[in-house]
Amino acid sequence: MSSDCFLSMQSIYKRFGGTVALRDVSMSASIGEIHALVGENGAGKSTLMNVLSGAVTPDSGRIVIGGAPVTMSTPHQANRLGIRAVHQEFSLVPHLTIAENILMGRLPNSGGLWVHWRQARSQARTILSGLGFTALDARTRVSRLSVSHQQVVEIAKALAEKPRILILDEPSAVLSKDELALLFSLIRRLKAEGTLVLYISHRLEEVFEIADRITVLRDGEVVGTVPTVSVSQDDLIRMMVGRSVEEIYPRRSVPPGEEVLCVEDLGREGEFQKVTFSVRRGEVVGMFGLVGSGRTAVARSIFGAEPATSGRISVQGKPVRLRSPRDAVNAGVSLVTEDRKRDGLVMSCSVRDNVSLASLPRMGHGMFLDTARQTVLVQEKVDALAVRTAALGRSVRTLSGGNQQKVVLAKWLLSQPKVLLLDEPTRGVDIGAKVEIYHLINSLVETGVGVLLISSEMPEVLGMSDRILVMREGRLVGNLDRAEANEEILLQRAAGVINSGGQT
Repeated sequence: MSSDCFLSMQSIYKRFGGTVALRDVSMSASIGEIHALVGENGAGKSTLMNVLSGAVTPDSGRIVIGGAPVTMSTPHQANRLGIRAVHQEFSLVPHLTIAENILMGRLPNSGGLWVHWRQARSQARTILSGLGFTALDARTRVSRLSVSHQQVVEIAKALAEKPRILILDEPSAVLSKDELALLFSLIRRLKAEGTLVLYISHRLEEVFEIADRITVLRDGEVVGTVPTVSVSQDDLIRMMVGRSVEEIYPRRSVPPGEEVLCVEDLGREGEFQKVTFSVRRGEVVGMFGLVGSGRTAVARSIFGAEPATSGRISVQGKPVRLRSPRDAVNAGVSLVTEDRKRDGLVMSCSVRDNVSLASLPRMGHGMFLDTARQTVLVQEKVDALAVRTAALGRSVRTLSGGNQQKVVLAKWLLSQPKVLLLDEPTRGVDIGAKVEIYHLINSLVETGVGVLLISSEMPEVLGMSDRILVMREGRLVGNLDRAEANEEILLQRAAGVINSGGQT
């Protein structure tokens, strides 16, 4: 890493209404550096990067690049200075192809009239190949891509003009393990070529793997900048949340009770087959597996969103036929989906309406909604989960990721489930919100709720589960007690590697 300061952001202030988002924030970074920004939701990370990318104009402060002060009031001005950003919210045009999105505004043409489509597709393929993603067809419409592949296209679009500064805001939240490995390889290559990479992530293990230095923000202020090799994860958490987090995964003392969910030989054609397991009252059963293993498909079938084609499901000892989410909710089964914005929330609606959605029959008489009762019931859950919102009528879109996730949890807790299916419940939330969610899970378990926790984060599965199920290629290949499980065993089972006991 060069010792020369290439980027300097000095005394940046930004206020939104009565909220101070950034207060006297200063940071610097060098060419050929991977510089991470971490902090809880609302700490100011994305706002600071929006200032650098021209999307937000600061109230005061200055930016110096390569020794020269610069002014950026629009993303176009930032682009001309070689700054590209990949934000959490995609900026793709869904009805256009991969090639059109990557080369938007720069499609090869003849006098501005005729686009050379073959050349455009070739250029897009070259860019994708350079990223290591050779399987994507440049002719495919973006609307047909998975969320992870849309993220790949966003990154390709940002790299199409070889930026001097690349901003990646939570790029890994939707990527598989293999895709993340490709991304890290790309980032290291960019570093070697002299690009400054600014990397925002809630996943601290990623930060320690990829970053040279780390800047920590809390409540809109810089807590400090440290070389990655000089701090531990506990040190970083303490800087982020302003308190010591001695136990990230809190323990429970209540023993599991009788069976509340029994799944026998469950199958869905083309996705998974012969899946059998149970969940007891007061128990957290973890489910781990690599992308494509069938974890989410199993949860969606139990919830009735994609009904199983074979097998049996029982809730509290009674056979149930779950052909729709309504059937599942009526039976006492709730699902927190992995994509909260697409499947868990109505982003244009208020906190009050989102929390109410699964429990409207409890909030009125016949066709009439009792708004006073609705407010009381919703406020109880919002208070219990410590959802940070100025008012129940506020749009859920304005909340941080962690608070949006709490709204999803509040919605399903209000439905009084006997079984709660959690699919990646802490994806894209900061460490402070994670710990709050873990305590919430424990408090639910202590009231007798049975929890199926699906997660791609092995520490989370190992830290929170009483038992752990492992999925591989649509089959259940492991059912382990927490005491006998570790990361190596989980990966062996998930990848089909034969362990020392001769099992797969």
